[in-house]
Amino acid sequence: MAELKPHELLNFGEKAIKIAMKKGADEAEAFIAETLSTIVSIERGQIVKNIRKKDQGLGIRAVYNKTVGFSYTNMLSDKSIEETAVEAFRSAKASKPDKDWSGFPKPKKFGTTTGTYDKKLAAISSDELVDVASIMLTEAADYDKRVLAAFGSAETRLSSKAVVNSHGIEAFDEGTSIVCDLSAVAREADEVTPMCTEFNAERVYKIDPKWVGREAAKQAISSLKARKIDSGTFPVIFGQLALFDVLYFTFINAVKADQVQRKQSALEGKIGQKVTSDMITIYDDGLAANGLQTWKFDAEGTPCQKTPIIEKGILRHYLYDCYTAKKDKVESTGNATRSGIASYQSTPVIQATNFTINSGNKSPDDLIEEVENGVIVYGFQGAHSSNPSTGEFSVVATPAWKIEKGEISYAVKGAMLAGTIFDVLSNVSALSNNVRKVEQLVAPWITAKNVRVIGK
Repeated sequence: MAELKPHELLNFGEKAIKIAMKKGADEAEAFIAETLSTIVSIERGQIVKNIRKKDQGLGIRAVYNKTVGFSYTNMLSDKSIEETAVEAFRSAKASKPDKDWSGFPKPKKFGTTTGTYDKKLAAISSDELVDVASIMLTEAADYDKRVLAAFGSAETRLSSKAVVNSHGIEAFDEGTSIVCDLSAVAREADEVTPMCTEFNAERVYKIDPKWVGREAAKQAISSLKARKIDSGTFPVIFGQLALFDVLYFTFINAVKADQVQRKQSALEGKIGQKVTSDMITIYDDGLAANGLQTWKFDAEGTPCQKTPIIEKGILRHYLYDCYTAKKDKVESTGNATRSGIASYQSTPVIQATNFTINSGNKSPDDLIEEVENGVIVYGFQGAHSSNPSTGEFSVVATPAWKIEKGEISYAVKGAMLAGTIFDVLSNVSALSNNVRKVEQLVAPWITAKNVRVIGK
């Protein structure tokens, strides 16, 4: 499955632009993507699938009289590209004008990226990925016979993308990634624990499947004999998976410029104001070394950059794409994203890249030892139902454990956390030094005081 060369992807984009402009478009943009994936799947303690697949396609936006039309194709041929460009122009002519439309971006110099492409990953064999999956399974099974590896996977991806527009942007970038994950449960007598998940994701071939298998099993075993707890207000330690779950649907949405402009963000009009604990500093860095979301440019061809969001509790900036930036008469922060593996099928939306929370000097054990009576949470269920406009959430904490006198004492069963993300971030009292990458988030553990926990 040989991938297309950079000039081939760019040539497809140039053809689409020329056709749209010849039809009468005022401006046009083509986004071309190719993804080569190898996936080894695990189910019920067994390796069940080994799949190699390729996806490629082109999406084009054509503009006519301030109306934007969009069409895409997964067939990269002269005929299909011509048909797609014509359909995008027809769609534009049939749409209603957008008075706020002010054009696609113009070319700018890109920054440099490091640690995002690995020749070894680009050439990895299916057999090597099977070995990665087998190591996870073996490690989980050897940890304790009560553990069942319910499902998981080992996956590599080689991704290429290009953006071409009628203002002169011609951009190409490529990157690799690898991820291994395992979800396990533990069984003892009639008790079955909640699902406990661990993973390792990197842009280069530097993962630890032994740790993933062992940690998933360890979480599952430590979740046995779970108890309900009384409701109350406690200090809560948020692990990175839990933190990502709740931030993604609340705080990250609140700093997106489109949410702010639609008056659907609690952070509207608060630039320069204190919105979190002064212990918190956050920046979004699309050029972060080894970042899971690092690219030279965003989905519109705008250079990615490092953008300060929170500085010692003070809100400094929102995240912008080209459209929202021009509405606010500022520069785009390079946060336009097209979602999914088949990203050419979607138009750009604003999304965080490597949303980074500053770390502290304390170890994870230090954070636990400082809690006299509280809870530590590794994951949530129901975070998607959070309210992005207000930051309110009500989520099930799982897996989670009770902390008593500075030690983890037992697993917690059926507890919920409720409140607003702004209260949580305003009550942060400690940050650990164990930074991890989880999707768009780069963060340590955090401890927040006075979190409402609903128990039995």
